[in-house]
Amino acid sequence: MSHPLSREIEIDPAHAAVLYVDVQNYNCRRDGGEYSHLSPQEKEQRYGYFFRAFEEQALPNMVRLQAAARRAGIEVTYTVIESLTADGRDRSLDYKITGFNVPRGSSDARVVKELEPAADEIIFPKTSSSVFISTNIDYVLRNLGTRSLIIAGCLTDQCVDSAVRDACDLGYLVTVPTDACVTLSVERHDWSLRNNRGYCRQITTRELIEEMARLTT
Repeated sequence: MSHPLSREIEIDPAHAAVLYVDVQNYNCRRDGGEYSHLSPQEKEQRYGYFFRAFEEQALPNMVRLQAAARRAGIEVTYTVIESLTADGRDRSLDYKITGFNVPRGSSDARVVKELEPAADEIIFPKTSSSVFISTNIDYVLRNLGTRSLIIAGCLTDQCVDSAVRDACDLGYLVTVPTDACVTLSVERHDWSLRNNRGYCRQITTRELIEEMARLTT
């Protein structure tokens, strides 16, 4: 479909950006702070699927997408869970209840090494599920001229889903590479994608990379 009111519209590379959601040491490394209170057995039982899916599929696809976006001259941006203070007193009530506190400047707040941002790529520290709630990302994306927003990362059914919905309501055309997102189970991942299909275009990473190459050559 190519109707102007359709979600099934190819990206406009000159007005596109990629947003990686919460792909950071805190929750994506096995030794990250989110899991520091768990024994190895508890960690495997509760998060084994997540780590395997992240390491074997989602992260490699994110890395490939990052490289393709850079080749195409598409802006690459990141959001990470990171408080503005050491004790997290600035966090949202939801994050306080959940117990998320990633102190400003900590190792846990860094994007994972495999997806390390380039020197001039933008990182938005957030303290809410949706990056659009606790940062100035909408202001920045509009200054960049962004119309097509590609969202990947984790968790599919939490912070990714929140960003997709808010971006849609704010007027962006959102594309989600379905195999560059991950959550705690395949059931949760698939359910979330079915649930937000009405807000975004969903394609594979391979299809998106091929689209980028075709539209910029």
